[in-house]
Amino acid sequence: QVQLVESGGGLVQPGGSLRLSCAASGSIFSINDMGWYRQCPGKERELVATITSGGSTNYADSVKGRFTISRDNAKNTVYLQMNNLQPEDTAVYRCNADVIYYVGGYINEISWGQGTQVTVSS
Repeated sequence: QVQLVESGGGLVQPGGSLRLSCAASGSIFSINDMGWYRQCPGKERELVATITSGGSTNYADSVKGRFTISRDNAKNTVYLQMNNLQPEDTAVYRCNADVIYYVGGYINEISWGQGTQVTVSS
């Protein structure tokens, strides 16, 4: 009942920047925490950053000072500004959201996007 759609991935050279977006749609009542995760082939998924509905943020140590998470509550959208990208940032980035939506009653669930590929290479 809720869809998350990411955009903004691509190929970038080391030291470059990208901005990811993730828009939630559906019969949304409210969204609590939103976040970005990434996964490389053969590795476990890791948290990149999270943001509460009030704007409090949390980052993985590996991205602190380089990545910034933000959100637009009116648009049900979360962003990830990634600066000074390095080859080790190459991964599929997925967003998630703790969503309350209404379908005959209120339902709370964690929704995930399909992911967007970020490749950092010269």
